[in-house]
Amino acid sequence: MNKVKAYLEEVVKEMRKVSWPARRELISNTGITLLATLVISLFIFAVDRVISQVLEFIYR
Repeated sequence: MNKVKAYLEEVVKEMRKVSWPARRELISNTGITLLATLVISLFIFAVDRVISQVLEFIYR
């Protein structure tokens, strides 16, 4: 049990050292992440559709 307590104390110490982003920076980075995720998802969807069509043409 002492090891668990020591571990949690170390976690608390390290969390105090963390440099947390400002609210505006956090919102900005979240927006960028969501936009990048959407763009990459659409790209993968488009490539998948093209490959599916090509394979369908080949196997007919």
